[in-house]
Amino acid sequence: MPESSVPLAAKSRGRSFATVGLGVALVVATFLAYWPALHGGPLIDDADHITRPEWRSLAGLARLWFDIGITSQYFPLLHSTFWLEYHLWQDAVVGYHIANVLQHILCALLVVALARRLGLPGGWLAGFVFALHPVCVDSVAWISEQKNTLSTLFALAAACVYLDRRESGRARRYWLASGLFVLALLTKSITATLAPALVVIGWWQHGRVGWRRDVRPLVPWMLIGAAQGLFTVWYERVYAHARGASFDWSPVERGLIAGRAVVFYLRTLVWPADLVFIQPRWAVNAAAGWQYVFPAAVVAFAVALAWLARRRRGPLAAFLIYAGALFPTLGFLNLNWFNYSFVADHFQYLALPALIIPAAALLTVLLRRWFAACAPVVAAALGVVLAIGLGGLTWRQSGYYRDAETLYRRTLAGNPSCWLAHANLGAILLDRPGGLEEAITHLITALSLKPDHLNAYINLGYAFSRLPGHRADAVRAFEGALQLKPDNPAVLTQLGHVLAQTPGRTDDAIATYRRALHLNPREWEAHAGLARLLAATPGGLPEAIAEGEAAIRLRPDFALLYSDLGGNLGSAGRTTEAIAAFETAVKLQPDLAVAQYNLGTLLSDRPGRLAEAVDHLEAARQRMPNDPAVHNNLGLALLQLGRRDEAIRELQSVLRLAPDSAEGHFSMGRALLGAPADYRAALREFERAARLRPDWPAAQEAVAQLRARLGP
Repeated sequence: MPESSVPLAAKSRGRSFATVGLGVALVVATFLAYWPALHGGPLIDDADHITRPEWRSLAGLARLWFDIGITSQYFPLLHSTFWLEYHLWQDAVVGYHIANVLQHILCALLVVALARRLGLPGGWLAGFVFALHPVCVDSVAWISEQKNTLSTLFALAAACVYLDRRESGRARRYWLASGLFVLALLTKSITATLAPALVVIGWWQHGRVGWRRDVRPLVPWMLIGAAQGLFTVWYERVYAHARGASFDWSPVERGLIAGRAVVFYLRTLVWPADLVFIQPRWAVNAAAGWQYVFPAAVVAFAVALAWLARRRRGPLAAFLIYAGALFPTLGFLNLNWFNYSFVADHFQYLALPALIIPAAALLTVLLRRWFAACAPVVAAALGVVLAIGLGGLTWRQSGYYRDAETLYRRTLAGNPSCWLAHANLGAILLDRPGGLEEAITHLITALSLKPDHLNAYINLGYAFSRLPGHRADAVRAFEGALQLKPDNPAVLTQLGHVLAQTPGRTDDAIATYRRALHLNPREWEAHAGLARLLAATPGGLPEAIAEGEAAIRLRPDFALLYSDLGGNLGSAGRTTEAIAAFETAVKLQPDLAVAQYNLGTLLSDRPGRLAEAVDHLEAARQRMPNDPAVHNNLGLALLQLGRRDEAIRELQSVLRLAPDSAEGHFSMGRALLGAPADYRAALREFERAARLRPDWPAAQEAVAQLRARLGP
């Protein structure tokens, strides 16, 4: 049947089915490509974006908008979105990853819509390339980069609505587009570049920039965008610490950074073969002639496109929009990320459609020209090949984001001099069984690359403090941290912990704890450490109790603090209060064996509470089966309850574990006096106790009494 005879309704239905089919294919392909990262754990600063406990209320939501400086970046709509997501799926990271992927898919569909709005062919090809390009993995698989996917979603929607309004003249669409643009700005300020991009599109479409048509409607957008952009620059300097010697570049050096960055982004877009989470931070040297090659190449390329624009404006328009979207990240403005690298894959997420859409259009036109009648088949085949190729690269790249350790190891494979990856990998390995020595290696490497890295010194101190025979190294590491920040109470507290374990440094440890508390009276670990040392100091018990109570006021949920306080109260003869402290400790942490033991021991002397004492001592025995004191006290408690056979079994365990325990032999002697009594066996146990402890009056008296009873 000739094409002209096919009913229009049938054509429309066919196009609708094709659109739905392509949409479903895009969704499925994108989820498959990002599948390895969907269950990935938090990375770098994700904990700063997943809503903290103090911000989870409605009052906390208000703080995200009006309390300047509490978040790493002032993007209130982004943090409000995270606030909502927390209330939907709490800390389940898969929810955040799915949200990122869905937003990315919507962005890809808007790329299709934008291509059609611009009258360019190959919209679906552009959408698939955007959805599956591995450069996007950094933005989609990293939870905190939801700022990219969400802001780009708003920006692309604003662009589509605005272009529709410009063609239709509907005022309502202008206000809708303006609202979407403001939402984009409140999610990430880099979207301020959308307004100039729309001016460039107007020039591309009409050959000139018209004030009434292209500029005047966007003036409010430009003013709002400029204000938000300047505020973000200030925020980065003040709150993200994007200032200081690390950012002291001349205008020429900033130009060198920008030129090389543009070349890097174009290269990774065309050939995404060696993507690394944190790229090497190259050295900027205005005296090195070869570094001028990059900006010169960019300028030459722009000049060539300007010459070509006399006949075809599209390539220059695409490059201007692309470079404009990248401009805030090219080094002319300070960004905290520049401490690690001058480039990042996530920096070009917003800019990608500017080149992908025209590239897809050009490829489609060429296919139609070269293959004529079979162009659709060839285009479909090429699209499948591209989707499989790009999707495979994205699947592999997203696998590196499944957890922080994998990501840092992959980063170091491509960038061995990345001090941040060394430092963060070392921090992860600190708590990994058998990982201390590797952690120390990475932390030392991080400090060799960046000697002023405070957290690397702190974590190195932690690592050495856990490694036998390395307390002196731990002290040096914490002292190195204090050289960088002398008034850091947390570091002083950790140094106090190490000094407390070092023979002959008790006085230094006490002084260090006191200094930490002078700087921050709420440093509960310093209160607890000071309490432990004072309890062993002559005359220090009253102050130790006071320090322990101060620690509990700050950490009322920490069982060990109650256990330590109970021990000090018991030593001070305040038995009732000690029992209450141990009971709280056991309630908070039933498997805290030392609290169970001490509570059982104290209760065994309390009328009517002997059965409770046995329960607690048995609980302690389950967790400390090789502790003779636990078996001894449990045996004595059982003996008081008349359970003589069980008591003897416990006391036999004491003598098996500690054959030279005077207390064990004495207790066994007491047990053997019970009915049916074995006086001679009991005498032998008391005599053994007396030989082991000649200065023990109770043992000597027991021997004398039994000898008198038994006679010669």
